[in-house]
Parts: sequence; structure tokens; C-alpha cells
Amino acid sequence: MCGIVGIVGRSDVNQDLYDALTALQHRGQDAAGIFTCDRTIHQRKASGLVRDVFQPRHMEALRGRVGIGHIRYPTAGGGSPAEAQPFYVNSPYGIALAHNGNLINAGELAEEMFRDELRHVNTESDSEVLLNIFASELAHGHRLALDENTVFDAVASVHRRCIGGYAVVALIFGYGVVAFRDPCAIRPICFGVRETAGGREYMVASESVALDALGFELVRDLAPGEALIITLDGEVHARRCSGETRHAPCIFEYVYLARPDSIIDDVSVYKARLRMGTALAEKIVRDWPDHDVDVVIPIPETSRTACLPLAYDLGVKYREGFIKNRYVERTFIMPGQKERLRSVRRKLNAIRLEFEGKNVLLVDDSIVRGTTSRQIVQQARDAGARRVYFASAAPPVRYQNVYGIDMPATGELVAFNRSEEDVARAIGADRLIYQSLDGLVDAVRRGNPRLHEFDTSCFTGEYVTGGVSPGYLERIAEHRADAARSTRAAALRGGPELQDQV
Repeated sequence: MCGIVGIVGRSDVNQDLYDALTALQHRGQDAAGIFTCDRTIHQRKASGLVRDVFQPRHMEALRGRVGIGHIRYPTAGGGSPAEAQPFYVNSPYGIALAHNGNLINAGELAEEMFRDELRHVNTESDSEVLLNIFASELAHGHRLALDENTVFDAVASVHRRCIGGYAVVALIFGYGVVAFRDPCAIRPICFGVRETAGGREYMVASESVALDALGFELVRDLAPGEALIITLDGEVHARRCSGETRHAPCIFEYVYLARPDSIIDDVSVYKARLRMGTALAEKIVRDWPDHDVDVVIPIPETSRTACLPLAYDLGVKYREGFIKNRYVERTFIMPGQKERLRSVRRKLNAIRLEFEGKNVLLVDDSIVRGTTSRQIVQQARDAGARRVYFASAAPPVRYQNVYGIDMPATGELVAFNRSEEDVARAIGADRLIYQSLDGLVDAVRRGNPRLHEFDTSCFTGEYVTGGVSPGYLERIAEHRADAARSTRAAALRGGPELQDQV
């Protein structure tokens, strides 16, 4: 769950890149980076929020009318400052690349590149692997002057070699910006245009909200396996570069990851979440017709949209019962159980008068570890609730995500090998209601009937790309376990900070 952006403009793009990354800040709070070029290369990347990474002296140095940017959330337990993106290689041409997603076969590819081409990967980031694969394939074109066919052939080779979910934006020095999406279109990426006095400008980004923020008009999302080239002269070329494609976007983008004001694959995230609330209300009426709910309360922020139609359809009062501290990061991706527990306590405060003496239905977008849910249920009881029920706008999360969402090891998911009643007991709720998978899929698909399937692997354990072996799942489970995260986070706290690069 990272955010990427690329712009080809008519004047310096540093401020636009900054603003776009700020609009995408919800996709990652761990590190940020911008890469621009004019006659030379300029870059700045470091750990922290966008507003902290880029100071005026950095912005002034990021010159050029073409550039790319990236924000990272703490993948696999915190992430080294050296893994902040974009990454860069100077051969061939000079290429910077930023990436959202995850390659399943990154380890094998890194070994293959070192064995066959003596290309060494310096970090644990699969984005660096992807960059070197792309650079290697461009080098095989043996052309001093790039053209679109050479680039499209290189992307086609990337698709043949790389397995996983990925959305990529790359800047090729002296040529332009290249963006491409994996053959299953798991991770989102779109592009848009903006008319200015100096001419037409182009932008690619993870979500359309970044285009909106800068006055770009959304053209469309990239198709499965498609590559888009925007040259420095403003020429645009697009081509599907994968022979075998299937359109299966990640459904968790609509549940939690994306901003509600984004449109992904022609589906309004906001309207999809409204429909999730309606579907959940229908399930409650069907399975629990004699419910005694007095008030419905959302758990800020993501669940608010689904909670409104749910309360309306149940004929129950909707109330804001929790006040959120907006300066605490998302908790399910934090690198250790103790840190998550502290963050939950700092993040939400209950309004006692909305709970006292009432049967309360709390609504959240999903339940992952159950850490947040358990503490919130207890907060509701401490505030005087008579009974505390809990509803999830998503089905039970029972399996690891391998396509770029750093969910915990399977054994740390509260719903793994547990029934609905078991999870209710684990989080301390009097009753738990999960959305059905069919209800969730229908809520999203109704926004775009052309979407025939989704990646629902965190609910079903079925991975759309194939190639996900039990051994791979065991390795990432070990890597994502809380104990391993805490060890890496402690090591990073004692490590050197990434130095300024502009």
C-alpha cells in the first residue's frame, strides 16, 4: 500500500509532485521521495511524512519539468531508510523507478540477475529488483535512441519475468515517464491531463484524488498489463504488453486503502462503501431480525461511509461516538503489538453520553488482528454501554496478502481458524456480524459491471496470479510476525539516517 505519482509538465513540477504525494499520504506514512531532472538529476528521499521530508531548501533544488514521487508505508516491520523510493540506476540511460505492490518471485529474480548479469541488489526492496529487471530489458534493446517499441518490449519482458501485483512509474532521463500495471491489474494506477497556458500536461498516480487535487482531468485507469509512455515532447503512447491478462483489482482498496473520493477502475470508492453498508444492513435484518440495537456508531474514519446507510436501513440512530486524534497513523500496519496498543489508546476517545445505558452497534471497515477492535469494544463498555455489538463491512480476514498490503502473519489474524462466535469472544463483543463475500463483491461490482472478478485473497486464500507456494507463505509469515518486526524496528532505530541527496 504505497503511493506513486509521475508528471510531465511545461514548467517545474516539484510543487505539483509534493501536493500529489500529500493527497496520497493515506497510502503510507513511513517514507517519501521525489526524483526530478532537467539537464541533471535531482532527488530527495527520507523517512517521514511528506511535510517533514521536504523542506524549502529541498524543494528549490528539485528542478525540472518532469519527475516522479513515492510514499511508503512501513512494509515488513518498519523499513530501512535506504529503502525509501524512488530507486535509481544510471545504466542504461539513467532510470528512476517507484513501485506500489509486491513481487512474489523477487528473491529468485535477484539471484538470477546477479548470476547472469552481475547486477547486485543493495536492499531487501522488491522495487529495486523490479527496477533492475526493467533496466536490464531496456539494455537488451541495444539502442542509443529510445523509441516506444523498445520500451514496450522491455515492459513485456518484465511481465513475463515478474509475478505479483504491481503498479510502476519510471522516469527515463532524456526520454520521459513510463507507467505500467501488472497483468491482473491488482494495484491501482490512473492517468490524467491538464490544459495550461504553456500546453498540455500529463500525470499518472495511484488514485484519482491526486489528479483532482492538482486540477488534472481523469482520463482512465491503466488496463491489465498496459504500459503508458509520456515523452518529454508530450507524445503519449499506450500498449498492452502482456499476452495473458485478467482484470482482478484488489477489493481491499475499496474496503480500506483508498480515499473515498477516489475512482478506481470506474468505481467510485465512496459509492461502493455506501453499498457495503446497505448490504451489511440487509444481512443483519436477515440473520438477526429481532435485534435490539439502540444506536449505530462508526469507528473513524473509513467506516463512516458504510455506517450511514446501515443505520438508515436498520431504522436506528446514527451517532458519532468516538473522536479521533488525526495525528496517529493507521494501526494495523504498525511494527509491533505494543506500539499498536499504545496507538489505539491515543487514537480514539469515547463520548460517554452516546454510550451510557445503550445497546451499541459499532461498525468498522474490517477486522485484521483484532487489536483495535478489542480495545474499542472495551472503551465502549467503559463509557457505560449496556451491550456492545460489532459489525464489519468486510468479510473475515483469514489469509495473508502477498500483493503489497503488509498484513500480519496468518496466525496473527484474529479470524484465522476461528468462527464468527470465536472472534466475537476474542474482541469482547456481545455479537459480531461480518459482511458476506458475495455482498462485498456485489457492492463494488455494481459500480462497474465489466469487473468480473477481484483479488479477494485475504478473505479466501486464493491468489489470482498463481505461483504462491506454501513455502513462500511460510517465509513471509516468519518475516511479518510481530517478534521479527520488533527486532527489525529496534535495529533500525539504532541505524544511521538517510542523508540529504539534494
